[in-house]
Amino acid sequence: MEKEIGKIPKGEYQGTITEIIVGIKEYNGRVGVDIREFTQSEQYTGPTKKGLRIPADKFEDFKTMINSIQPSDLSTETPAPIRSQPQSEPAAIDSDEAGIDEQGLM
Repeated sequence: MEKEIGKIPKGEYQGTITEIIVGIKEYNGRVGVDIREFTQSEQYTGPTKKGLRIPADKFEDFKTMINSIQPSDLSTETPAPIRSQPQSEPAAIDSDEAGIDEQGLM
């Protein structure tokens, strides 16, 4: 059994076009979901080692994990930290205990 579900263009680099292809494939007599990079270049066209295979009996667990991801989880913007009190500069130590003498030597 082999069925292609969809393609996601990944990009082009030095004449090699790469796509991520999601499909249902049988491997060693076992069916699973295959998510793999495919490349197209002058030297080679086909699947790469970069990818993963989700066994059919683990697909529901995988689907639950993927569906738990919220769009906000994928945001590249970092939210501003919440501060309860304004931050102040640390007090400068101006004493002999600071380890530096009057001439600026330790």
